[in-house]
Amino acid sequence: MIAVLVGGNAAEREVSLNSGEAVYQALKNQQIDCFKFDWQGDNLEQLWSMEFDQVFIVVHGRGGEDGEIQQALEQRGITYTGSDAKSSKIGMDKAASRDLWSKHDLPLSPALVASKHDPIPEVDFDLPWAVKPTQEGSSIGISKVTRSSDLSAALDEAWRYDDNALIEKWIEGNEYTVAILDNQALPVIRIVAEGEFYNFESKYLSEQTQYLCPAGLSADKEQQLQRLALKAFQVLGAKGWGRVDFILDRAQNPYLLEINTVPGMTSHSLVPMAALAAGLSFEQLVLEILDA
Repeated sequence: MIAVLVGGNAAEREVSLNSGEAVYQALKNQQIDCFKFDWQGDNLEQLWSMEFDQVFIVVHGRGGEDGEIQQALEQRGITYTGSDAKSSKIGMDKAASRDLWSKHDLPLSPALVASKHDPIPEVDFDLPWAVKPTQEGSSIGISKVTRSSDLSAALDEAWRYDDNALIEKWIEGNEYTVAILDNQALPVIRIVAEGEFYNFESKYLSEQTQYLCPAGLSADKEQQLQRLALKAFQVLGAKGWGRVDFILDRAQNPYLLEINTVPGMTSHSLVPMAALAAGLSFEQLVLEILDA
């Protein structure tokens, strides 16, 4: 019996409910015994009272992607999909994952961390800047700063979601994503958003966002992104499945953006799209994630 864990109490709750429904239906379509459990952050005792063999985690963002639920499952010896608690915690924290990647010579733009409780640090790299909460997903709380006088307002927006914010050099270029499944990099997807960047609306609401797969890269560049994504995934200690996001600047230099250890599984989601390009149906993908 598979428990499909959905919901959570974070900003990405609605996305998780949609992802979880898709996973649940895919399992049911394959006659696999399963049920959905809506975790609301304080009702795990109800889950422990139920009978199941494995958990398919589809809770995005805080709680589901930061090691909290993973740690609770590990303490009870329950198997689950995806990365362990330690890797999930680092992966969810953009500053921590950047720090780890920098020690392994992975390509990163200049950045620094600004704490809500400290004076705003002096930024020693050129505008424009991206300002984002260190522990939020789906581009929630992110701003593009083109004038230094706007930094304070951008930090206030980021600090609504987290006490720490990442101030990062904004790289002008095209965004790409590489899904990882069972230590294999899937085909690269190029994301073409309607607005200035790939924000929450572009990801989940807009019908104008384009996803290009094949991504239009040379074979060498595609393979380079796949190698970098796999290295970023493995350095973190991530397991099973995930997604690594990049920007390629106008000179085609890659920069790592972030890793998602519990990516979306909705109709707009990128891992199912990459899997399909690799010859896997959504149902097959769900089984691969269970087995990975």
